[in-house]
Amino acid sequence: MRCMKKQKNTQNVEQPAESNAGVAIVPLGFAPTVPAKASVHAYSRDAYVSRKPKRRRGAKIALAVVLVLLLAVGGVAFGGVMYVNSITDKLHKNVDQNLMQALSVEKAAPGEPFYMLVMGVDRSEERVAAGDMDTFRSDSMILARIDPQQKNVSLVSIERDTYVSIEGYGPDKINASAALGGSALVVDTISKFAGVPIDHYVEIDFDGFKAAVDSLGGIEVDVPITIDDPMAGGRVEEGLQTLNGDQALILCRSRHSYDDYGSGDYYRMANQRMVMGAIAKKILSSDVVTMANTINAMADYITTDMDVQTIVEVATEMRGMNADEDIYSAMNPTVPTYVNDVWYEYCDLEAWRTMMGRVDAGLPPYADDRRNLNDGGTLDGTITGVQELGVEGAAPAGGALLPDAAAPMGVDPNAPVSY
Repeated sequence: MRCMKKQKNTQNVEQPAESNAGVAIVPLGFAPTVPAKASVHAYSRDAYVSRKPKRRRGAKIALAVVLVLLLAVGGVAFGGVMYVNSITDKLHKNVDQNLMQALSVEKAAPGEPFYMLVMGVDRSEERVAAGDMDTFRSDSMILARIDPQQKNVSLVSIERDTYVSIEGYGPDKINASAALGGSALVVDTISKFAGVPIDHYVEIDFDGFKAAVDSLGGIEVDVPITIDDPMAGGRVEEGLQTLNGDQALILCRSRHSYDDYGSGDYYRMANQRMVMGAIAKKILSSDVVTMANTINAMADYITTDMDVQTIVEVATEMRGMNADEDIYSAMNPTVPTYVNDVWYEYCDLEAWRTMMGRVDAGLPPYADDRRNLNDGGTLDGTITGVQELGVEGAAPAGGALLPDAAAPMGVDPNAPVSY
């Protein structure tokens, strides 16, 4: 399916540009075959040799962190336990039975690779006051594969305008699943879209990024370009530096600083993955007191099915990972399309199957190692692909509506768009 593109002139597809004519670029749910699920399960989880779960050093460190939290309130027995439980209660807020049922029933054994969906939402007081708030729509969706055995992490952003089939509602943007059915429907939709089981769910208010960064004493980030975006909260200079919480938040929010280069959404997602990686790097190198303080600081901004000890056990299992080289960064390969004054992202299913097959096997998402680097919204063609480099045939400046024949299957291009 060919499409004419507007200013949103990006194409995050690993295939060469000239091969698009032979690639099935269609919305999920309308493909002649099931996307990733049929092929992906031949990979990692079943491919690893079965081993008995064993308690390792990670459990001991987790216990130490819990003890630190107990001591934070003078901590003996009942009072300290109640305090730790109160943190877990905060983490479990808004976790309902529907979400628990949507998560994978057969959890990965301790130490085995697993998938976690990370949802970023922005409920800042500034946005609320400005009326810039949706009912429940995520500003970012990141499917993370955590592999304690190979000591690597893949962070795959799901473009929020990706056109998919949502169970019970039909075709729509993937971001609509949050408004239609909350976190449970988001987990179900992305699990089917990616063809992998999702064991855990984490929802982070963007203010949680700020709290985490400040509790860690800042994070080291090489900011790709100068961010000067009042809508994101201010200015952050280009270059390697230690960011505080406010600066990290600006980097996670900004889209318009990239208006001259293409879709700000793509670059913003890359910067969010970079900040997540920087936070992970700092946490993995932290002592138990800092780790405990970070969990406590973030508890008011996070919703997750995991408790305090599980979070710490996962973090300690990943100790020893080279965070500069082994946190891979990617996004689902899409082609932007303009229909009835609305942007959609059509997923290149062939490239998506290839990417998820690699991810599930514990490999970097892209065959081109340069594209796997978690270095944020760089301008070297590794984020959005060939169009970022100014390849001839990019979207016309004025854009154009698609002809009827190029509209999504089953969608009347003249009918109102539901989302």
